[in-house]
Parts: sequence; C-alpha cells; structure tokens
Amino acid sequence: MSAAQDGGAVPAETPVAAVDVAPPVPGAGAPAGVSRAAFLATSVVAGLSLVAALLLWQKLANIQEQLARQSQDAGSNAVEARTLARQAQDLARDTAARQAVLDTRLGEVALQRAQVEELVQSMSRSRDENLLADIESGLRLAQQQAQLTGSAEPLLASLRTADQRLERAGQPRLSRVRAAVQRDIDRIKGASVADVPGLLARIDELARQVDELPLANAVSAAHAQPLPRNAATPARRWWDKALADIADQARALVRVSRIDTPEAALVAPDQAFFLRENLKLKLLNARLSLLSRQVESARSDAAAAGVALQKYFDPASRRTQAALALAQQVQAQLKSVEIPRVDETLAALTTAQAGR
Repeated sequence: MSAAQDGGAVPAETPVAAVDVAPPVPGAGAPAGVSRAAFLATSVVAGLSLVAALLLWQKLANIQEQLARQSQDAGSNAVEARTLARQAQDLARDTAARQAVLDTRLGEVALQRAQVEELVQSMSRSRDENLLADIESGLRLAQQQAQLTGSAEPLLASLRTADQRLERAGQPRLSRVRAAVQRDIDRIKGASVADVPGLLARIDELARQVDELPLANAVSAAHAQPLPRNAATPARRWWDKALADIADQARALVRVSRIDTPEAALVAPDQAFFLRENLKLKLLNARLSLLSRQVESARSDAAAAGVALQKYFDPASRRTQAALALAQQVQAQLKSVEIPRVDETLAALTTAQAGR
C-alpha cells in the first residue's frame, strides 16, 4: 500500500521531489484469487490433457492390440488360404488328370463308335453295291439276249425283277434307280419291235422268187408262144402250116417295148444268171446283217435289192410286182427292228454305285 494510505495526507507546503513512476505491471496488483483460478484452470486442463492422453494411449494400445490380432488372424487366414490353394491346386491337378483320362476314353469311345458306324455303313453299302452290281449284270445280259433274239421280252423281265428287288431293299438313295427302271419299262412297252423271225422268212421267200422273176429285156410269154389256132378249123395243108410257123417266128424276132433304164436293156442273156445271183447275195447279206443285229447294213442291202428289182426286172409282171411289194415290206419292218436300250437305268446304277 502507499504512504498516503498508511500516514494520512501530505501537507501542501512540503515540497515533493519528482519521482519517476514506472507503468503498472499487469496483474501485479491482481488479487491472489485470480492466480489460484488460473492455476486451477491450468491444473484442470493439464489433468484433462493427461486423462485424454491416457485415454488416447489406452485407445492406441487397444488399436495396436486389435491390429495385432487382425494381423495374426490375417496370417492364419493366409496360411489357411495357402493350404486351401495348395489343396485346390492338387484337386485341380487331380481333376485335370481325370479329365485327360476321361477325354482319352471319350476319344476311344468316339473312335469305336465311328468304326462301328463305318462298319455298319460299309456292310449296308456293300449289300447295296452287290444288289446294284447284280442288277446291272442282269440288265446287260438281258440286253444281249434281246439283241440276239430280236425280242424285248428279256429286257422287260429283267427290268421287272430289278424293280421288285429295289422295292424289297427299301433304300431311299435307290429311289432314282427305281424311277429310271420304271421309265425304261414304260418306254420299252410303248416301243414297236419288228418280228425278226417273220422278217427273215420274208427275206428267204424273196430270195426264192428271184429265179422266177422275168427280166425287163426278156421276151414275154405272150410274144414267145405262137398264136392260138382255132381248133374247129379243118387241118391245113402242109404249106399253109409252114407259112404260119414262119410268120410266128418272124413276129417273135421283132418286139417293141419301153425300158426306162438302159442298163436293163443291155443285160445279155448270159449275164442274167449273175444278175440273179448278185440279187440273192444282197438278200443273204441283209439276212446275215439282221441276224448279227447290224440293222444299218441290213437296211442298205435290202434297199439295194429293191433298186435292183425295179431296175432290171419287168415291172409289168405280176411276179415282179409281188416281189417289189415283199421288198417294200421288208424295208418298212427293218426301220423298227432296233431293240430299245436301257441306257437310263444303267446310268442311274452307275451313279448310285459311285455314291452320288
């Protein structure tokens, strides 16, 4: 406290020396309660800080302990995971080995199945191929028989048999062959085939008549024989009879006739034999060509024989006219003597045997 508070007021007449007064220090004159409050506050704050630090330390310890446990659990899990991974790898290797074995067995089974299917198909194909080969050989043999006999019946019989066998087989891939067989049957039924035995008989008859045909330049019987005498006329005297015979002979020496072809007029009597034999040879060649199924050659020889009949023999004779009619019949029948073929069926059989 100051001196004025302790001793009272200072007299006015007493001089006071100048004193330097320092500025007041903050808190210097503060009461002691304020210091205690600050100390207490500081203590509380320090205590709270200590408590907080303890709590933080405890919490950090808990966190570290938890992290340690988690790390330990993670390590255990990692060990367990490695164990499981190792087991999974072993299982995967075992599964892969089993899969490889199964694949191998499956491949063997597939190979065996393919072999069995191939064997079955081979057996079926072999049966079908044997059937087709048998049908083809039968048709070719029937074709040869038809060519030799001049009849289509062997072909029709063979085609009908082939159709029945194909129907019993019941293979869908042979349906085209059966359709071709049906078409050939219909075509052969509708075809007109000549009667070869009858045709041969006509050729033989024509060859037999050649010797009896009169040539175009030969003296006819009407000019050769003497004029008929009346039976009721009384017997002539010998000179009348001699004159009549001389007159008949004179009439026979001169004959007027029309011959369109000069070759017929130039045929000498001694050449008539060779002409007839040549005509017979042409007819025999036509017969042999027909028997050997050379239809074109037979047609050519028959046509040449017909031309010779028209050219060298008397067209006014009935025998020549009958021979010409017979030759025309032979030529007309030779146009239809060709035996139908089964080329469509044979082509279908070849295609089926090739597997197409």
